[in-house]
Amino acid sequence: MGGRRGCIAVSTMVKALVVLVAMGFSCADRLNNSAAAADDYLLVEEDTHLDGGFSSLDGMLQWAIGHSDPAKLKETTLNVQRLSPEELKQRQMEIKELEKLQMPSDAKLMTVAINDLNNLSLPLEDRRRALQELLVLVEPIENANDLHKLGGLTAVIKELNNPNAEIRIISAWILGKAGQNNPFVQNQILELGVLAKLMEMAHSDFVEEATKSLYAISALIRNYPEGQDLFYMEAGDLMLQKILSNSSVDIRLHRKCVFLLSDLVEFQLDGTSNRELPFLRNQHLLKSVVGLLLSPDLDLQEKALYAVKNLLMLRSSDALVFKDVCELDLALSRMRQQLQQLILEDKFNDYAIDVENLRREVELIFRGKLDMVRTSFGTVLN
Repeated sequence: MGGRRGCIAVSTMVKALVVLVAMGFSCADRLNNSAAAADDYLLVEEDTHLDGGFSSLDGMLQWAIGHSDPAKLKETTLNVQRLSPEELKQRQMEIKELEKLQMPSDAKLMTVAINDLNNLSLPLEDRRRALQELLVLVEPIENANDLHKLGGLTAVIKELNNPNAEIRIISAWILGKAGQNNPFVQNQILELGVLAKLMEMAHSDFVEEATKSLYAISALIRNYPEGQDLFYMEAGDLMLQKILSNSSVDIRLHRKCVFLLSDLVEFQLDGTSNRELPFLRNQHLLKSVVGLLLSPDLDLQEKALYAVKNLLMLRSSDALVFKDVCELDLALSRMRQQLQQLILEDKFNDYAIDVENLRREVELIFRGKLDMVRTSFGTVLN
């Protein structure tokens, strides 16, 4: 099954490329340097190598070096150095013939992977491998743009219903990666009606499935007004409220939800729209966000502060709701005490100072909003 992807058998590649490597080294020292470089290459090779697909002869060369025994490679080098000029010329001709062989394009590799997903008789492991290949291939924007016309989006979205959690996770990951900062693909994916399914998956008991679903949701609606409108229509605020109000969920989900909320509000602040966000009508959600200011996790505290800051900066936000319902003033006061203790104990000192500065900024904005209420209604707020 794996051999169909390469236009050259691995054994043939290695034999030919060992000759190419050997011809390029004049002494053992240079060989050892190349072996060391190959070790560095292997650190990232698992993330970048496609099964049987190489973008260039240089990529094949790097692969051959990384998968060769340095001692045997050195021995081969010495043997090649003993070859006569005629024999070396023959080897050079063999390498030139190798260069003429056409490498599979990304489009071809994507097509093969998509065909595998559409093959219902394919074993689970092969489906997983096909998805992992697509996960790498859709990273370049031109490949992401071609995914739908090759039938890839439909095939990947079907896998969101696969009974295997790992298959669902990789599928959501692909959709997020393909749509990230790409309005063209964002529109294609959302038109296929996948958002509601991803929002359902965000409540999964499998933490990795929930986090990857939230990643995909964020990628599909970020800086994309049409996607955000659809998110609000699908009651996105209730999805966020349910996750943020559940203290037993993994903290990564809280971070992703707070970041998503803050990002959506920031987009509203940067734009020209005067529409009221549903977040402001959902007091339970607002209270959940304020409650995270007292989280023991400093990173989550910071993200929650940014979310509260952005919410307060909306013209339609109600300072009285933040005071009377969310008890923001009390939360900010208790947070100050926590941060001061961290600073005194020299725990995360610089970070704690940065968060404290942000807390003060939020407090100033909050008090400014309350002063505006006093001015507008002539009321004394306790």
